[in-house]
Amino acid sequence: MEKRTKENPWKLKTPPGSSEYEMYVDTKDGMEILVCTVGKTVLHYQYRCLADLHTMLMRHGDWMELGSKDEQQDSKEGTVEHWGRSSRNPVKGWYGLKKNFRGRFGMYIPPLMEDLGLAEVEHLARNNRMKAK
Repeated sequence: MEKRTKENPWKLKTPPGSSEYEMYVDTKDGMEILVCTVGKTVLHYQYRCLADLHTMLMRHGDWMELGSKDEQQDSKEGTVEHWGRSSRNPVKGWYGLKKNFRGRFGMYIPPLMEDLGLAEVEHLARNNRMKAK
């Protein structure tokens, strides 16, 4: 998979197309991470989430609702957001790494997966879904 740097980040839009943000790969504490910058907010996700989510979506075999939520909000079961924080995923919990900024997995990871050719993502005003390619 392609890995972009801080000097050459992916320039992405949220699924509804309402916000732009950037992502790149970095290393923190010996772990590869995705750095997601939305305005002045910086979020970190484990880089392995891309392969893990793709594998899960391949097994799922159909469209899955994104269900993006902040860390402090409960996520809807059966959504990408819920899977990204579930004890049933491969890391047994959050892919987000910054306390109080671990959510929004279902908002920021799917467009990157689409850009990498790993998934199809809907681009409606709300209730978007994704599926593996």
